[in-house]
Amino acid sequence: MASRSGRVTATDVAREAGVSQTTVSYVLNDAPHQKISESTRRKVLDAVAKLGYQPSAAARALRLGRSELVLMLLPDVPVGDSLATLVELLGDELERHRLSLITRRTQHAPVSSLWRELMPAAVLTSLGVSAEDMAGMRAAGIPVVSVEIDAATHPLGLPIHQTLIGRMQVERLAATGHTRIGYAAPRQPRLRDFLEPRLAGVRAACAELGLEAPAVLDVPLDAAAAAAAADQWHSAVPAVTGVCAYNDETAFALLAGMRRVGLSAPGDLAVIGVDNDKLAPFAVPPLTTIDNNLDILAGRVARLIVGSIADDTVSAAPQSVPVSLVVRESA
Repeated sequence: MASRSGRVTATDVAREAGVSQTTVSYVLNDAPHQKISESTRRKVLDAVAKLGYQPSAAARALRLGRSELVLMLLPDVPVGDSLATLVELLGDELERHRLSLITRRTQHAPVSSLWRELMPAAVLTSLGVSAEDMAGMRAAGIPVVSVEIDAATHPLGLPIHQTLIGRMQVERLAATGHTRIGYAAPRQPRLRDFLEPRLAGVRAACAELGLEAPAVLDVPLDAAAAAAAADQWHSAVPAVTGVCAYNDETAFALLAGMRRVGLSAPGDLAVIGVDNDKLAPFAVPPLTTIDNNLDILAGRVARLIVGSIADDTVSAAPQSVPVSLVVRESA
């Protein structure tokens, strides 16, 4: 029988199972150090199934002093396929630990108002938070995990190697005989935090290999503009023969632009992207790219979050995420 409000409560479950409400709580929360017999556990779970009981997230948050939410603070960058995929993969990983991922844009509200309102189990940020916010969350017992560019700045920071991505692109082109390198940059200022280290990696690799500095051109997601860039690289003296694209979308635009001016990859311009987009194998020709291994990243971030919540220093030890070269016909 449900309560007068019509909502099935833990008291209803206890009555149906013939046990105390405390025992119901122990079973549902899988409480450690509590010896509950298998027959009693089964009675409680059968009662839960029979009555359709749904635990109150609000009551649990009140009891724990926090919610079971993980707050992901999104930077001010376009939500492309890679970021959307990462959010989906991370959400799936956290659900296995009874945690729910929610995302918020940091420019839409102050960070302090977000975490104070939600009291999340943990906060994930990709471009860092202020020292003031960090201190406030720590004082409230909220661990902060950070996915950072190239180098971690605090113990729960996990680096993603953007500079290495640029280096790997150049190394692939140089290994296949290209000595004059171009760089296809996006025209979106909001991508600067990722563009600058990737381009820095390209420049460093060119210098170390004794190549000229890369010829950098804007390549927006527009076939006509991309065609003009491809023609400019091809007609330069000496001609650019290999291009590192900021990401796969930029590479797709460049390949489309090349077709407009009668150029092909890899014969006229070899092209290498970043992200291993799901459409990369279907580009014309199939696109060589750098894979960020988002599935590995999501798994490691999830373990870092879960370990930090449990104050498990072993599980919370950050590990950098490898990036890998995927060779196809374009380079």
